[in-house]
Amino acid sequence: MGQCLVVYDISHDRTRSRVADLCLDYGLDRIQFSAFLGSLTRTHQEELMLRVKRLLGKREGNVQLFPLCQKDWQARQVVANAPGKAKESTRKRAPAKESAAAPQDVPSAAEAILGDGLPDVEALAVGEEA
Repeated sequence: MGQCLVVYDISHDRTRSRVADLCLDYGLDRIQFSAFLGSLTRTHQEELMLRVKRLLGKREGNVQLFPLCQKDWQARQVVANAPGKAKESTRKRAPAKESAAAPQDVPSAAEAILGDGLPDVEALAVGEEA
């Protein structure tokens, strides 16, 4: 059995729901709204895609199955927070250190924008000229 990823973009609600149910029936886990991941034999992968093709019929849609080799599966990268479980970090950050290579006379972005010779934004807002 090999890992596989199924992703789809189907605009018809009922068809999209049926494809999702079909993926779940094959034991795949939903990892995104339109993405499923799991282990399927090559035969089950082909069978799933034939059933998806029948479900989709002539309706607009795109369903793709990506077989993943063991090397690629082990090299995957995941960043995930469970719904409602994301927490703000309570760790306090140390103040940013100034780089010795950074010149001290370089204007900040705000200074560069405000000091560019253009009229003062506040003066323009009240109808005065700068």
